[in-house]
Order: sequence, then C-alpha cells, then structure tokens
Amino acid sequence: MRKIALLIVSSLLVLKLQAQDTFSIVAIDTLTGEVGSAGASCLGVIFPLAPNGAQVICDVIPGIGAVHTQAQYLAANQQNAHTRMLTGDTAQQIINWLKLNDAQGNPAVRQYGIVKFKNGSAESASFTGANCFNYKSHITGPNYSIQGNILLGQQILDSMEARFVNSTGSLADKLMAALQGANVVGADTRCASSNTSSLSSFIRVARPADSLGSYYLDLYMSYPNTTGTIYAVDPIDSLQTLYNLWQSSTGTSSLTSNSKLLKVFKKGNSVIFDLSLLQNHQLLTVKIIDLKGQEIYISKVTSEKEEWLPKMEISNQIFLFQILKDSEIIATGKFVY
Repeated sequence: MRKIALLIVSSLLVLKLQAQDTFSIVAIDTLTGEVGSAGASCLGVIFPLAPNGAQVICDVIPGIGAVHTQAQYLAANQQNAHTRMLTGDTAQQIINWLKLNDAQGNPAVRQYGIVKFKNGSAESASFTGANCFNYKSHITGPNYSIQGNILLGQQILDSMEARFVNSTGSLADKLMAALQGANVVGADTRCASSNTSSLSSFIRVARPADSLGSYYLDLYMSYPNTTGTIYAVDPIDSLQTLYNLWQSSTGTSSLTSNSKLLKVFKKGNSVIFDLSLLQNHQLLTVKIIDLKGQEIYISKVTSEKEEWLPKMEISNQIFLFQILKDSEIIATGKFVY
C-alpha cells in the first residue's frame, strides 16, 4: 500500500550542495518489480533547498530503476540522469553520458549509483570521481549499487553490502538493514562531532504501479544542518523507529482502500484529520507519534467530525499518525508540522 498521506511534497528545481558527504544504496527486486533506495548524509535540513536532507540525492522511477546523484550534487545532473533513465540507456551508458556531459564540466567531483531493469533482469553501475573527498569508493552488485564519500573507511560500504546481501525479507527490509550497517559514529566523518553517523537519513521503495513521487514506502528523518551539536539518537535509529511503525501498520500485506477513507491536511497552524469518509458512528482513536516512537498526542473521536491537532511549539518536524478502531490500526501516514 502506498503512503496514505504526506502533507508536504518538496520540489527542488535548482540546487547545488557543495561537498555533500554521503553513503547510500540503490537496489531492485526482479521478483516483485520493486525499486528501492536508502541513504544518509551529514547534510541536514536546509530550507528551502533540502528540506528532507539527504533525500535530495534520490531519484526513484517506478518500474524502471533508481539513481543517486551525490558528492558535489547538482540538480541539473540529477535531471539529466533521470532523462537518460527514461530513454532506455543501460546503467553504464548513463554513467558514461553523465561523465561526458557534466553540467559544470567537472565530473571528477561527482559520485553516482544506478540500478535499473533490463529485459526483466537487473543491471547496475557506479562512478566515483577522482576528486571526491576521501574516503571515497563504491561497490556494484548484480541488483544493487552502494557508494559513499568522506567516509570513515571501506568498512562502511562493506558492512552495508553484507547487511543487504545477507538479510532476509522484503527489499525494504534489506535496504533498512544495509543502512544500519553504516550506523557508526563518524561513518560520515563530518558528523563525528555530533556523535552520530549522519544528520539525515531516508528510505524509499516503489512498486511497479506507483506513480512518480508517490511511493509505497517513503520515509526520512533530518536534523538541522549544523555539525557539532550532540544528538542522543542517531538519524538511522530514528528512521528505524519510523520504519518499524510503518511496518507494523502495513506489514507485507495491504490495508485495502485506506487511501480513500482518510484525508489529512494543514490549515493555519493546525493539522486536520478529516474522518468523514469513514463509516459513521465509529469510535476511533487518533494517535500522533514522534520520531523516537513516543506518543505525543492521543484522542478519542467519532468518524462524524474532524479532529484537529492542537498547536504545538514546534515546527518543520515529521510525525507519524495512526487511526485505530478498538486496537486495530485502520489508517496510518505521516505529515510535517
């Protein structure tokens, strides 16, 4: 099942992020047709340029493949990669084209990871420019590509690969496991002073029938773009909490029709849950959960009214919501407040 609600969708048209230290993975599942992506970076929230932090590098195209455009990121290079993905070029042909047609004529500072379908099989390719900051490298497997720069060392990439290859479960499970393989203080060396691996993390999985920008799984977590601030919880652990909540709500089976039963939108400083499309006269529970998995708001409501989340002294943070009937979760999603 796709996400039920995402209140804010970011559109990045022109963006240049210098020296973006990042570790990431793109992968596909030839049995399910799923395309997936996960990563983390010492790039945190930058409004309005990168409101979701590291997620800016990610381009997932349902049914086709995924590409990560990282290191000294340019939106123009990402758009060019997207266009080449749609033309039917092989993964290596796309890499070759990007090197020859860099938007600033400087491919040596770029890093790419690509995976895509080809006649029902998987193919992948990677590129790490000679002038990316050390430690830099990539690993290319039959259906995945792992890459990183400004890393603690090769062990970060090796650990990600080992977790991905040896984990069981869905593509999403394997991607989350791969990211946990890099959950080491200073994995992204600029974040050692923050006592974390990174400042932001994300995971995405698209099913074949998903539309561009609306994915089966789409989660991210970002701290402010300030190194040196000590954080008690690593962004990858916070993402794991979100993933566990998402998994417990959706699992591997679909919660049918939920997307048609619930609307979530923002009005002024309030978030509104429009429950009017649910069956009338039901007694429901609305829960709001923060990135640490803590319930910050809970209320009993009926399906005949809108539920307003009271104004809170916070802003630009991501929350998960759950709608329950008795103890059964009947709808879930996320929003930015």
